Amino acid sequence: LGSNIQHCTFYAFPMKLMPSFPQLISICLHILPTVVTKFYQHGLALAYTIYEINKNPNVLTNVTLGFHIHDSYSNPRMTYRGTLDVLFKSHRFAPNYKCDTQKNLIAVIGGLGLDTSSLMAEILDLYKIPQLTYGSFAVEDRGKTQYRSFYHMVPNLAPQYNGIVHLLLQFRWTWVGLIVLDDGSGEHFLQTLEALFPQYGICSAFTLRLPPQGHWDELDEIFHVFSNINSMAIMSSFTKVWIMTTQTDFLATGMQRNWGFQLFQGAISFTIHTKELPEFEGFIQKIKPGWNKGDGFLKDFWEQAFDCSFPDINMTLQVNGTCGGDERLDSLPRQLFEMDMTGHSYSIYNAVHAVAHSLHAIYSAKSKHRAMAGSRRFDLQDIQPWQLHLFLQNISFNNSAGEMVSFNGDREVGGGFDIMNIIIFPNKSFHRVKIGRVEDLKALEGNRLSLNEDIIVWQKGFSQEQPISVCNEHCHPGYQKKMKEGKNFCCYDCVPCSEGKISEHDDMDDCFKCQENQYPNNYRDGCIPKSRNFLSYEEPLGIMLSSVSISFSLITALVLGIFIKHKDTPIVKANNRDLTYTLLISLLLCFLSSLLFIGQPGKVTCLLRQPTFGIIFSVVVSCLLAKTITVVLVFLATRPGSRLMKWVGKRLGQAIVLSCSLIQASICIGWLRTSPPFPDLDMYSVAGEIIVQCNEGSVAMFYCVLSYLGLLAIVSFIVAFFARKLPDSFNEAKFITFSMLVFCSVWLSFVLAYLSSTGKDMVVVEVFSILASSAGLLGCIFFPKCYVIILRPKLNNREQLLRTKKIKNLLVIS
Repeated sequence: LGSNIQHCTFYAFPMKLMPSFPQLISICLHILPTVVTKFYQHGLALAYTIYEINKNPNVLTNVTLGFHIHDSYSNPRMTYRGTLDVLFKSHRFAPNYKCDTQKNLIAVIGGLGLDTSSLMAEILDLYKIPQLTYGSFAVEDRGKTQYRSFYHMVPNLAPQYNGIVHLLLQFRWTWVGLIVLDDGSGEHFLQTLEALFPQYGICSAFTLRLPPQGHWDELDEIFHVFSNINSMAIMSSFTKVWIMTTQTDFLATGMQRNWGFQLFQGAISFTIHTKELPEFEGFIQKIKPGWNKGDGFLKDFWEQAFDCSFPDINMTLQVNGTCGGDERLDSLPRQLFEMDMTGHSYSIYNAVHAVAHSLHAIYSAKSKHRAMAGSRRFDLQDIQPWQLHLFLQNISFNNSAGEMVSFNGDREVGGGFDIMNIIIFPNKSFHRVKIGRVEDLKALEGNRLSLNEDIIVWQKGFSQEQPISVCNEHCHPGYQKKMKEGKNFCCYDCVPCSEGKISEHDDMDDCFKCQENQYPNNYRDGCIPKSRNFLSYEEPLGIMLSSVSISFSLITALVLGIFIKHKDTPIVKANNRDLTYTLLISLLLCFLSSLLFIGQPGKVTCLLRQPTFGIIFSVVVSCLLAKTITVVLVFLATRPGSRLMKWVGKRLGQAIVLSCSLIQASICIGWLRTSPPFPDLDMYSVAGEIIVQCNEGSVAMFYCVLSYLGLLAIVSFIVAFFARKLPDSFNEAKFITFSMLVFCSVWLSFVLAYLSSTGKDMVVVEVFSILASSAGLLGCIFFPKCYVIILRPKLNNREQLLRTKKIKNLLVIS
């Protein structure tokens, strides 16, 4: 196995640092290669994995894997040369020649960044040698690495971007700053997040681009410039809570010995997924100067990590107070070297295993085939790198950590990203605590982010309260956002919801109306179910009206009984006894018909309510009209030569009542046939109530019924008014006049009150009008008669009727 990893990188050290914002750095650069001590673990991970495979009897039995590691220096020229060294250098460098047949290069593991990986791929793809990279790239950058020999051991960056957005949404952080390196990767990071942010109500408070090569030892001065900005900082290569990505974790570099690490207390970091391998830590603890003469990286790493130097290249023991060789790796601060396997090292670990299992699959398949064919035993030295691709693409195995490793159709290993919380200790050491995971998802549909908020440690300034990062305070329920002119959409004022609307959640753009069967509460932050309202028998008003109706019904029945009992007396027999009975029965039904208006409206009650009222009242008024006309005709018939005598009799009254009532009945039948009344719910007339009512179906027909009834009443009143002074027994015409005056007054008031009423009040007005008009008729017409019959029976005699002789001869005695 060949490996081209990044052990050193180039940093630019400026002569002067200007802590002004936003022009942060004034530089005069001195570019020097510097060892990144943390990256040394990558080579150790490869060595450990080879060691683990070689001692495993179940994988590549009797076959020993070897490896050769070169440094890419994160530099194009050095990357090309390192890749060529892996391919062709054995004893001497001979490009395009394979001089050592015993060292068969089967695959190359390498490429931390996009530039390094793509430069390596340009060469390795020519020879169809599999390249397994352990760096994570954006989906858009995969086009630069779409080589047939290229394999990704880390998921692309899409889950990380989506995870950042989900993280911000979960903590309701909508006002964040973006800090990136001023390179292609940083620019892509900005473009991706700035496109996602507006879709989810997140705004960028500021954007800061830092030079990719800068003076890292004095970055504290830079951080001081924006430390008081009221926003969270998302670091794409870097405020109160830091959110760091896999590409630019400052704690992953080796240039932080003099930094004030308390800046990163409570930071949240997205890291490549890893699992604990206890044996790996034991392997690292054995690393000492001279542990392996082939380790060309150890001297530079040791001197950089322990801040010491060796007297010569043979790494002898301590001389003149320099490196003694007895230093321990586990004594190093974690910002310089971690004993736990990092995400990149875990990817290298899986890459080596993938190659080993592919070789094992080839070896098993070829050996079985040759055994069946009777050929000589298969030798792995005969395998060509291009033969590995088919097996590598279809490989699937469980590593020693118990996780399944396989490639998808894009030659990419899944696994998502871990979310870590960084805890900084006073001695500048730190500890990473896993607080969540982002699954490997392609888009934001469905939240695949799991997070344990209870174990997060925030900066001391937050007193373990969840930080808030908004442009202004949230708009609470009951309020809606009002954008500030010329400001970012995350900056807004809060205004109360308008009448009839609510907002249930914080920061709602618009208030909305409740459902039809609900209404807003007083705070306008929720909806309350509307109560169904109708004139019921249980409520006091319904009890009172129904009691009055029944009481007057009993009184009417009593009056009818009195009249029946005294049917042979002059006062009952006068002026058509049958009309009197009909009138009393109609009044009784009028009082009872008011009960149809009380209680929850139903289909039957709605059909019967108004037509019954209209027809019965037309009978009542028709009876009064017939009585009045009878009085007039009797008087006119007494004149000499009058021919009206033939019209005087029972049949005239019956004809008037029947004809007038039939007209009203015809109107009601036409109403019921065309657009009958029906139960209806009025959601809007009264706030907080659903009015259960009878919809008249046709308002025009309803007013036709009332109009006809009013016409009868007016005609009856006019006739009775002109007949009030005519000689009549017991002042019948006068009583009818008073009764019709009461009747017309009540129903005129009804029309005015009905038009201005809503809901239950309309029903109350109509019931009251029915009872009042019926009681007026009953009292005005029959109270004087009952008074005479019961209290003044002496007046109820024949002499009272014989006012004139002529009238006596014309009286109709039934």
